[in-house]
Amino acid sequence: MPAQHDIDSERELWDTYATGTKADVFDAGPVFRWTQYADHGPGPELLGAPQSALEIGCGTGRALAALAERGVKVTGVDLSPVMVGKVSERWGPSGVRIHCAEVLDYLRGTDETWDAVYSVFGAVWFTDPLKLLPLIASRLNPGGVLAFSQPPAIPGAYGPQGMYKGGFAGRALYTYRYSYTPRKWVGLLRRSGFESVEATVLDAPTEGHIGTLIVTGRTPGE
Repeated sequence: MPAQHDIDSERELWDTYATGTKADVFDAGPVFRWTQYADHGPGPELLGAPQSALEIGCGTGRALAALAERGVKVTGVDLSPVMVGKVSERWGPSGVRIHCAEVLDYLRGTDETWDAVYSVFGAVWFTDPLKLLPLIASRLNPGGVLAFSQPPAIPGAYGPQGMYKGGFAGRALYTYRYSYTPRKWVGLLRRSGFESVEATVLDAPTEGHIGTLIVTGRTPGE
């Protein structure tokens, strides 16, 4: 049976998460990093030199703010109205545009295109790639870059992985995370029309700790 996404439940889940991020939004500066570890791994150079970029599942908006400082025209989309309100207040004056929407609905409904679309532990992790990746390809300019990061799959556990909020008691708020091997991600991107696809797992700075899956691909150029 395919994953049964309940958008209202997922929005409530992410609103609950957003209520605990005040310090991460208002007391922290712009930063762009792909991994869950400070000062580790590549930076925005994976996006090339875009004039415009879209972050899907943008969370605290700090990565958007970091790109805006570089002169990139940035747009974010996030499912949580609580998070969108915080990010708009904190980073809107810095040139960050943000929309509150479910990512598939947003991509289907917009006619805007970007030089880069990216996700840092964001919407690519939580959205069916068979639906999401072709939509991203359709909203990228020729030669545009898709880049995303998330934890690597647990060996033997692939596809949608159900996740309850905050343990196993209380209201049944849940979402799904989509996990695949690097080889499978390469195939999914190529199937959606991407070229020059690379998928690697970057080791953590501490041996034996969880690494980071980083995937990149490009749309065909002009």
